[in-house]
Amino acid sequence: MTPNEFIRCHEQEWGQLEALVAARFKYRTDNLKKDGSLSPEQAMDPAAFPSLYRRVCLHLALARERHYPPALIDRLDRLALSGHQVFYGTRSLLRIGQFIVHDFPALIREHGRLFWFSSALLYLPGLIMGLLVYFRPEMVYSLLDYFSVLHLEEMYRTGGAIEIETGSGRVADENFKMFGYYIKNNISIGFQCFASGILFGLGTLFFLIFNGLVFGAVSAHLIHQGSTENFFQFVIAHGAFELTAIVLCGMAGLLLGRALLSPGRKRRKEALIDAARPAVQIVYGATAMLLIAAFIEAFWSSGAYLPVTGKFIVGGLLWALVAAYFFFMGARRES
Repeated sequence: MTPNEFIRCHEQEWGQLEALVAARFKYRTDNLKKDGSLSPEQAMDPAAFPSLYRRVCLHLALARERHYPPALIDRLDRLALSGHQVFYGTRSLLRIGQFIVHDFPALIREHGRLFWFSSALLYLPGLIMGLLVYFRPEMVYSLLDYFSVLHLEEMYRTGGAIEIETGSGRVADENFKMFGYYIKNNISIGFQCFASGILFGLGTLFFLIFNGLVFGAVSAHLIHQGSTENFFQFVIAHGAFELTAIVLCGMAGLLLGRALLSPGRKRRKEALIDAARPAVQIVYGATAMLLIAAFIEAFWSSGAYLPVTGKFIVGGLLWALVAAYFFFMGARRES
């Protein structure tokens, strides 16, 4: 087949794909070459896009193999590249949107009991340890060394580092530096809670309980020291995302541990693979929440954008937003 015959044979398909690509990128399509028999409705039919894209890729391979003129190969190459960007870019965005709007909260509701169990492992030890430290302040040293406790007291005391930051604000460079630090810290805690579930869930149990104990001890100690306002105005906003994400990472780790402890009729390897699919999806969502928490902690929690009362109101609204997201988002579609 000569190049001219090749063009005449496939020009209609190329024109149709060019029209779809141009429409996707909001280009003008008036000057695109189309066969007279091709109606505008057919030219703009998005359902035809996948098959047209695959056909153009085939035509490009044939043109290269047959050493057709460079101008023809360049045209098909550009068209295939544009089609690839539209096809896979659109699918990726749709998948991400579907995951955020429906799949992620639906997955958490599907494993609701495990979520509440993971929450109990974090919050109940924290509450118990908080009460112990509040009534017996020396108990804080059972989890933290002397210098760590002293550093916390200096940070959150009246006139300390946190009050200075919330009063005058940090410079932009310092905010970005702390943003990176918070990402590293948050992701490391979440990864510990998730990955240690491979130890038959025991590692996840340890890290959830340990983090709960530390948070409870720190909170009670700072309350006892009279730094309640400074501490809670700093943590309330990002805590909605950070603490919930830690619970979700623990939930994912417990999914792995449950599969290993109780594989049912499956082999442990098969049960682990099946459990890993929803567990990894949960970790994806939790990671996004940890990034949001790090951003809030670096750029909002340390800033002087609102008075103390305003910060507590915003923090309460963020907690309500997170709760509403997991309870209601996508629920109508499920029903």
